[in-house]
Amino acid sequence: MHTDVMLLSLLLWTGAMSGGTCQRGEAAQPHRQGRCRREIPVTEGSSRKVVSPMTKRSPDKTKAWGTKSEHLLRIQEHDFTMRPGFGGPAVSVGVDVQVESLDAISEVDMDFTMTLYLRHYWKDARLAFKSNNNLSMTFDGRLVKKIWVPDMFFVHSKRSFTHDTTTDNVMLRVYPDGKVLYSLRLVLCCRVTVTSMCSMDLSRFPLDTQTCSLEIESYAYTDDDLMLYWKKGNRSLNTDEKISLSQFLIQEFHTTTKLAFYSSTGWYNRLYINFTLRRHVFFFLLQTYFPATLMVMLSWVSFWIDRRAVPARVPLGITTVLTMSTIITGVNASMPRVSYIKAVDIYLWVSFVFVFLSVIEYAAVNYLSTLQERKERALRERMPCTCGLVHPGTMSASYSEVDANTTGNYGSMPRNGVKRERMLVQLMENDQITGHVSSGTYSSAAIDTHAIDKYSRVMFPGSYILFNFIYWSIYS
Repeated sequence: MHTDVMLLSLLLWTGAMSGGTCQRGEAAQPHRQGRCRREIPVTEGSSRKVVSPMTKRSPDKTKAWGTKSEHLLRIQEHDFTMRPGFGGPAVSVGVDVQVESLDAISEVDMDFTMTLYLRHYWKDARLAFKSNNNLSMTFDGRLVKKIWVPDMFFVHSKRSFTHDTTTDNVMLRVYPDGKVLYSLRLVLCCRVTVTSMCSMDLSRFPLDTQTCSLEIESYAYTDDDLMLYWKKGNRSLNTDEKISLSQFLIQEFHTTTKLAFYSSTGWYNRLYINFTLRRHVFFFLLQTYFPATLMVMLSWVSFWIDRRAVPARVPLGITTVLTMSTIITGVNASMPRVSYIKAVDIYLWVSFVFVFLSVIEYAAVNYLSTLQERKERALRERMPCTCGLVHPGTMSASYSEVDANTTGNYGSMPRNGVKRERMLVQLMENDQITGHVSSGTYSSAAIDTHAIDKYSRVMFPGSYILFNFIYWSIYS
């Protein structure tokens, strides 16, 4: 029994020794039990060198990048949560901007959308490194998260974001003396969350010129710690020559610098990108001014239509009034609800008044004509027979006042046919001589209503032309 146990132990010990050792010239692989790797020594003069497959694998440059750059810039040796030169003078940060596009300017929301490249320039001695050729090093956005960068924000923007196709559009360039260039590609979109600062004065709309501004400021650092400035003055702002807007003409881009004060924190440097826009008026001439003018001119047609043609003149006046109301409603629907009068409102409402007055003019003509006919009928009924002279239907449409002594004794005149005929002839002759309205018992209705239309044919166009001359002299 003891002999069997000793033989079994001997066999197990022999197998363990053969599996755990390698022959001469072989090296054991610690992670793979029971396997050996043969190593062939390289003799002198031999050009052949056998390398293991593990050593042939190329190094991962993306993993080595962070270590090499951080080691070269000594990032681990400094606290980059503090600004450069903490406790000393303010850090000077130069800024320049490349405007790529400007569009989506809305009068209703009073905002705009701008795409631009924003670049910062400052010096951080902690990033200085030794260089034999004095060349700078350029990094992408991964290193930016590990060093100090000015905390800029756009004061009155509603939304801002950086492009990230295929990675964040961020560039960091470090020079041997510690100077840093930090570049971003941004889209500033004033649409979503915050009120825009592009407050437009629409009192001269659509003949207006607007000035909008984009404001850049540091959030955490006052002017004691951070000084923002335009690196090259007005030349720091560059624009693409192809920038164009459908409704505006870009007249000017310029930069300014001011100080902003907050009662709780202090003074901050603020940079302004100002641009002046002049609105294209041709669109509004076609869509608003010309239709309104044509409606006013169409209302004048009723002055040449017979005053007895009620079915012709009334629908014409109502149609022009309703059309002007539609034009006014359409213009105001696309505009903000401001509490002041705009230039287009003045033109449209004056045009509306002219159209409305043309309707009132015919109402006055029709009323006076009806009143005149009633009094003429009553006068003919009271007049004696005029057989042999003039038929009442062919008499003049107006009668004038005669001598008071003649009309006063009319009732006591002898009923002689000759004298009655002379009386009527005298009435007609006096009416032809005077030709104007006078006060009297029967002459109050003696108004030549045709004269109202005649005067309107001259007064309405003349007044409207004068209004247009004054309007375009003031606003153009």
